[in-house]
Amino acid sequence: AMIAEAGHYALVLALGLALIQSTVPILVARLHDGALMNVARSTALAQLLFVALSFAALVTLHVTSDFSVVNVFENSHSLKPMIYKITGVWGNHEGSMLLWVTILALFGGLVAAFGNNLPLSLRAHVLAVQAWIATAFYLFILLTSNPFMRIANPPIEGRDLNPVLQDIGLAVHPPMLYLGYVGFSISFSFAVAALLEGRIDAAWARWVRPWTLMAWICLTLGIAM
Repeated sequence: AMIAEAGHYALVLALGLALIQSTVPILVARLHDGALMNVARSTALAQLLFVALSFAALVTLHVTSDFSVVNVFENSHSLKPMIYKITGVWGNHEGSMLLWVTILALFGGLVAAFGNNLPLSLRAHVLAVQAWIATAFYLFILLTSNPFMRIANPPIEGRDLNPVLQDIGLAVHPPMLYLGYVGFSISFSFAVAALLEGRIDAAWARWVRPWTLMAWICLTLGIAM
């Protein structure tokens, strides 16, 4: 019923949170206000929650074959096997962009949740830069390729997913590649954060290493496939 609208709204809220996350930490890092620097952490986790809800909404629309949504109509069919109903979510431009930004938010959320060994201001800067990238993708999706667009007179049946994409490879390969590709955004965020702080040293290399390794492993697995 209202799942598409809820998914769209969650995406707008994620954009709002990303805008806060991309500005507040950088402004307050100048004031060395620890409490306000922690805004980066809570907004990163909230942003992940909302974009995950948005992605879950799109998956639900595909699984239930809701053909009143353009994205489902163009890439699904009610008789398609369940696994391809799910993989069809990212077997198209709009859906794969939503997966892309979900993984961007996931890496920000992981740093927010598990980056407790990082200096407070470095973590705040990393999460702010990560939110710059996410903001660009949220705007791109919402303004040019919204996966929740409705059709005025819903058709009875969908057009089906390109048969070439109805392969088990689509279930594993793109998400794996994206975890690698998009995962490297966190290395970029660490680098820019260090430049903003004017400090790149051995300690910084030690902090960024596990995150870079994680992305590298995923990318290697994706390419190996």
